[in-house]
Amino acid sequence: MKKAQDRITTVQTAVIVSNFLLGSGILTLPRASVDLVGTPDVWLSVLLGGMVAIAAGVIMAVLSKSHAGLTVFQYYQLLLGKWIGGFIGLAYIIYFFMTAAYQVRALSEVTGLFLLEGTPSWAIVMVFMWVSLYLMTGGINPIARLFELILPVTIVIYLLVMLMSLKIFDWENLRPFLGQGIFPAINGVRSTALSFLGVEIILVITAFMSNPNKSVKAVVIGTTIPMIIYLLTVVVVIGGLSIHGVSTRTWPTLDLVRSFEFTGLIFERFESLLLVIWIMQIYSTFTITYYAAALGMSQIFKVKIVKCLYGLLTIVFIISTLPKELSTLFAFGDFLGNLALYLFIPIPILALMLTKWKKSNKGAKDDGIPKS
Repeated sequence: MKKAQDRITTVQTAVIVSNFLLGSGILTLPRASVDLVGTPDVWLSVLLGGMVAIAAGVIMAVLSKSHAGLTVFQYYQLLLGKWIGGFIGLAYIIYFFMTAAYQVRALSEVTGLFLLEGTPSWAIVMVFMWVSLYLMTGGINPIARLFELILPVTIVIYLLVMLMSLKIFDWENLRPFLGQGIFPAINGVRSTALSFLGVEIILVITAFMSNPNKSVKAVVIGTTIPMIIYLLTVVVVIGGLSIHGVSTRTWPTLDLVRSFEFTGLIFERFESLLLVIWIMQIYSTFTITYYAAALGMSQIFKVKIVKCLYGLLTIVFIISTLPKELSTLFAFGDFLGNLALYLFIPIPILALMLTKWKKSNKGAKDDGIPKS
């Protein structure tokens, strides 16, 4: 059993899911989706991708609440055996700490380019990681409480900046609707679905919920919030820059915000506000993925989590330094996205089917009905 202070509410669970999803996608989603779709119907791909993510999240939430009090690293070993379950759990751990490395590297790239020009990348990464480590040593509860502060601030500032961006918005950039049919939009679902990766954290945090039966509600709400924000992002960015303008920019959301100003206000340029909330979201994503990786190592190898938290520092730092160019970094992100599709869609579906089958067999035995 988890300690009382390690319990999180349904709202906190939804907030953790939302903060995980709202990572680097805010800045990269418009360009990545436009590259694949090639039409103004990117918003439709985002909507479909969000629905796919919600469906996958519901499956994982149902699976996790069927094993209340256990994380995915624990109940996979019960379902699939110590070796197979442990191997899959190890794959999840690798995915989580590689995702953490990707997020912190994306942070150093953007921060070094727009905020701390000339600052060594290693300095940005190390300070960021140590601040996050300080939070993680307190456990899941302080993480959840901080995330509850970060998400509302993110939503308010982001909506403010996006509404100001309407100054250069042009509806003509979003036309024609389905000019090349529905298939380009469907083809783009894969790229937009990658920005919704993060729902898989429900496999870990359901074990800490005070009411795990509400995990489905938490994951639906937690995924819907980023879906709305991402929809707003692609509509406003494409409406302001056009399809061609988005495809030629590395960070189109930032370029959109930098392309207008309001004179006479305390802030005349608003990219700094956008970067502040983006850094907070990267901090959230890094923290929860790093914590999930350390927790998994702790539970699989039966060691204290504090040792795992410190032990992963060097590994994550080294991985974050491996991509030498932005193109390599984006390819690394695509690799993680594709890896997640294999790890967190078919395996949880099979695990849920196996759980239902075992429970039905157990119920039949308890009722005195012989198994077929």
